[in-house]
Amino acid sequence: MGWMKDETGLDRTPANYAPLTPLSHLRRAAQIYPEYEAVVYKSFRKTYAEYHERCTRLASALAKLGVAPGDVVATILPNIPAQAEAHFGVPACGAVLNTINTRLEAGTIAYILDHGGAKVLLVDPQFLPTAAEALEQMEGPAPTVIEVADDQAGVHAHGHYTEYEDLLASGDPDFNWIMPEDEWESISLNYTSGTTGRPKGVVCHHRGAYLMTMGTVVSWELTRHPRYLTIVPLFHCNGWNHSWMMPVLGGTIICCRDITAAAIYDAIADEGATHFGAAPIVLNAIVNAPERDRRDFDHVVNVFTAGAPPPAATLRAIEPLGFAVTQVYGLTETYGHVTECLWHDRWDDRSDDERYAIKARTGVAMPMMEEITAMDPESMSQTPMDGLTQGEIMIRGNSVMKGYLKNPDATAKAFKGGYFHSGDIAVQHPDGYLQIADRAKDIIISGGENISSVEIEGILMMHPAVLLCAVVAKPDDKWGEVPCAFVEVKDGSEVSGEELIAHARGHLAGFKTPKNVVFQELPKTSTGKIQKFELRQIAKGM
Repeated sequence: MGWMKDETGLDRTPANYAPLTPLSHLRRAAQIYPEYEAVVYKSFRKTYAEYHERCTRLASALAKLGVAPGDVVATILPNIPAQAEAHFGVPACGAVLNTINTRLEAGTIAYILDHGGAKVLLVDPQFLPTAAEALEQMEGPAPTVIEVADDQAGVHAHGHYTEYEDLLASGDPDFNWIMPEDEWESISLNYTSGTTGRPKGVVCHHRGAYLMTMGTVVSWELTRHPRYLTIVPLFHCNGWNHSWMMPVLGGTIICCRDITAAAIYDAIADEGATHFGAAPIVLNAIVNAPERDRRDFDHVVNVFTAGAPPPAATLRAIEPLGFAVTQVYGLTETYGHVTECLWHDRWDDRSDDERYAIKARTGVAMPMMEEITAMDPESMSQTPMDGLTQGEIMIRGNSVMKGYLKNPDATAKAFKGGYFHSGDIAVQHPDGYLQIADRAKDIIISGGENISSVEIEGILMMHPAVLLCAVVAKPDDKWGEVPCAFVEVKDGSEVSGEELIAHARGHLAGFKTPKNVVFQELPKTSTGKIQKFELRQIAKGM
């Protein structure tokens, strides 16, 4: 279909075909924007020529360490230049980048390193103690550790491992990048937040990452030389692919290690930040910042926000401060954002309440996607676009993962019927705009982080006094949602909420720890299934 009757000699050749890869963006930028700022971080300032050389040296140095094409290189780094450099340097030696959430506990990190088979691990000194504990818990061979000091923040190397700058110095600046022979080759491995137990390894390819960068340029209406502030962690869906995107436009990445309202205002006022992505909690921090943290600036800052939709009150408060906010939606499995609440002029004259309600919608598919809609997950039929009928968000397009690493059953389940099943419930309006009605029932989204209720329940059930428990999301003004635990205690046992929270904190990352414990009999169906929807209503009214 679509082929001419005679295409003799019309073959792919190096002249008319090259696999799509975001690596091409930096190679091009080094040639046409060599003197433009590529990465800045306080006094650390590198042009595109210097950025390209540092990424090249990293690729060469990793190859000298024995990293071969297809191997995994992991990082446990905040948003500092080395994390941006890894996004190009790691795939430039043919390897796959695995950016690990810096907030995870040692046990989960050990699992990720084992499951992904990382050969090298780049670690910030702040996270070395947790990383060292994880290495001890690993079942397989431990990766070679490279310590990445951050002198800009006063975080110095401990001296136990090879330091990052020494590693770069060992690299060849003329190393020939290993470009993918097939755009379906893997570029990154990102782990989910373990919403059903152990985290799943999401494998992304060069083609999807490339198209993600190009689609974002169109959707965000980006022009040359934007200055992008890294608030979204670069371990989250590779920072929504924005570090791969900036070279397309000769843009500047402004690194931000500690995300505070003061740091954001400073970056806008001093570095001229024009764009950033952030969870709604960050928008709330900007709105509620004390006067001493605020700075004047003379340009509009464009913001992509994702996670739980921001309340209309937040949008109403932040826009007069000089921020233009667009709601986007996506998952780790979709490389980050794949829908946007694209604005139409016909809404300009609506009341404030109507306009902000529209702005909080999940939106429509971005240009690199084929179809994103709401469907019945069993029949795979389109749900009525009436703004009332709920369905599951289904996704098709080039920026959908290859699948879950070493988990063919989960991959097949996720792609059943020819769509990626998001697990998120939405209504769809007559104009096609989606609006999330509820998250998948076992997921709590707190400050942009996905938290598994099942994981927390498993930890609480380990306490000798706990008979039964259920964890649901409780609305929170600061974090959007926080975990709330409902507990039945064994006869003859006594335990306080404080004790259970402390117990959980000893086994989980801090952001996963329940913030409230309610002691009561849990509502159940006739078959003994806990009715979580009733608990959500209780938590909502607390």
